[in-house]
Amino acid sequence: MTKPIRVTVWNEFRHEKHPGKPQEVYPNGMHAPIADYLRKQGFEVRVATLDEPDHGLTDEVLASTDVMTWWGHTAHGEVRDDIVQKVQRRVWEGMGLIVLHSGHFSKIFRALMGTSCDLKWREIAEKERIWVIDPAHPIAEGLPEYFEIPHEEMYGERFDIPQPDELVLISWFAGGEVFRSGCCYHRGRGKVFYFRPGHESYPTYYQEEVLKVIANAVKWAAPLETTVPTFGHRPQPLENIEVGE
Repeated sequence: MTKPIRVTVWNEFRHEKHPGKPQEVYPNGMHAPIADYLRKQGFEVRVATLDEPDHGLTDEVLASTDVMTWWGHTAHGEVRDDIVQKVQRRVWEGMGLIVLHSGHFSKIFRALMGTSCDLKWREIAEKERIWVIDPAHPIAEGLPEYFEIPHEEMYGERFDIPQPDELVLISWFAGGEVFRSGCCYHRGRGKVFYFRPGHESYPTYYQEEVLKVIANAVKWAAPLETTVPTFGHRPQPLENIEVGE
């Protein structure tokens, strides 16, 4: 029997702890609706947050995670560098990483991209229309040609990221801007997907299409049983050769 994909839903979990809109919209944290939906899809899910020891990302947790989702915003700088390095190493080894919304400025995403990951933004609760531009991609499975989020924060180009290996989704906003909102990358043996929606003041993570994208991305990013590459000095050649003097 196939083992369920093991997912760690990582959330900064700061906005929702204080009175205000995020707490009203996500009383149990932004991670809660994501984790609940993924469990219903048959994934094995745990939650980890910033203020736990080791940010909830102990060596044991990382070793038993197939795919991690990452949401952060106001406390990127508080994430320990040694934890970031461990997460990056796990991605190189094959762990999938789904970076959500303002996670574009997280230490881990910038480390994996090697760029500033900066962008334009505006927060006036405008409509976002997300177009599926690669309907044959696994992350697009079950999605309509486009879907709309009634109120969201705008992100606009230029988005300072490397050219995506695959671009699945683009966004248009009521104010006129566009954005590459579903970007796929390969890093080592691991896969990385950046997905734009998810401002803390709006109920975006209760919307079926948004959750479906995340679930599809988890399946796409899950590790495959492929050959583990080896590196370093290889003194013994595969073929018999005459060594030159």
